[in-house]
Amino acid sequence: MSANVDTTLPLEYQTEQNRLNILGFWIFLGAEIILFATLFGVYGVLYERYAGGPTHKDIFVIKDVMIQTLLLLTSSFTMGLAIFEMRQQNLKRLITWLIITLVLGAGFLFMEINEFIHYVHEGATMQTSAFLSSLFVLLGTHGAHVTLGIGWAIMVIIQLAKRGLTPVTARKTFIIGLYWHFLDVVWIFIFTFVYLKGLVG
Repeated sequence: MSANVDTTLPLEYQTEQNRLNILGFWIFLGAEIILFATLFGVYGVLYERYAGGPTHKDIFVIKDVMIQTLLLLTSSFTMGLAIFEMRQQNLKRLITWLIITLVLGAGFLFMEINEFIHYVHEGATMQTSAFLSSLFVLLGTHGAHVTLGIGWAIMVIIQLAKRGLTPVTARKTFIIGLYWHFLDVVWIFIFTFVYLKGLVG
C-alpha cells in the first residue's frame, strides 16, 4: 500500500483511491449544480406570483440577510484556513478552524430558522402563493444542505481526533471543504437573485 503513496503530492491526493474519490465528488457537485439551477429556474418563473399574499418587500429584512451572508462567507474563509493548516500538517489548528467554521454555520442556520418564523408571522407560508412556495423550497434546500454539511464535518472532526492526519482523513477533510465552499457559492446566488433582486426590483 505504501508503494502506491506519492508523497510529492498534497496529503489528500497521495493515493490513487483518494484522487478517484475527489474526482467523484466533483462529479457529485455537478449534479448538485443542476439541482440548484432547477430550483433557481422555478423561482425565476414564479417570483412574481403573489396570489394576493406578501411580496418580497413585505417580508425580506435586509439586516438579517446581511448577517446571514457575513456568517456564511466568513465560514468559507475559516474553512480555507482549515485546509491550509491541514496542508501544514497542523492537526490541532485544523480541528480548531473546522470547529469555528461549524459555529459560524450553526449561526447561519439559527438566523435562517428565525427568518422562516418571521415569514410565517407575516402570513407568508408555502401555501400562500407560488412565489412563497418556490422561495421556501429554494432556501430550505440550501439550509438542509448546510445542516448536512455541519453533521458531516462533525464526523470528520471525530475521525481526525481519533486517527490523526492520514491520506484518508485528509481526503475526507478536503472533500467537506469543497462541499462547504459550494454551499457558499450557492448562497451568493441566493443573496443576489432572491434578496437583492426582490428588494431592488
